[in-house]
Amino acid sequence: MTHQPTVPTMQIGHVHLRVSDLERAIAFYRDVIGFELTLRYGTQAAFLGAGGYHHHIGLNTWESAGGTPAPREHTGLYHTAILYPTRKALAEAIKRVNNAGLSLDGAADHGVSEAVYLRDPDGNGVELYRDRPRENWPLEPDGSLTMNNAPLDLDAIMAELDT
Repeated sequence: MTHQPTVPTMQIGHVHLRVSDLERAIAFYRDVIGFELTLRYGTQAAFLGAGGYHHHIGLNTWESAGGTPAPREHTGLYHTAILYPTRKALAEAIKRVNNAGLSLDGAADHGVSEAVYLRDPDGNGVELYRDRPRENWPLEPDGSLTMNNAPLDLDAIMAELDT
């Protein structure tokens, strides 16, 4: 029996992260990732969004000011995935990452999407990706989805900046 979501149109509205330095986190998610600062909640929290949405990312220092990242082998959030609408928008984001002097943890062509991975200033995983058009997703003969973890052609993505 296949389980259907209770509300098929539901989606994740936002991610709220504990950070050690609010100003540093705002700068990362605004200047590197590309969100707009939509609201500050005093000196301890901020909310950032895109496209007029109130917030996709919440940041706070309520319990974490000056804290350190959890060790990698601990449970918790693996990464937050940020979906860009086009390949060119993804290339622009990667350029901002490079211009900020940040390094990528990895990059992958998943068949359905192209993605790069990095860490925010508090060590939280961040995936920047764009989906391929649904009609180009790889399918098995029975119609089921095939995803993979192939090398990503970063040069081809960055060439989008020349168009």
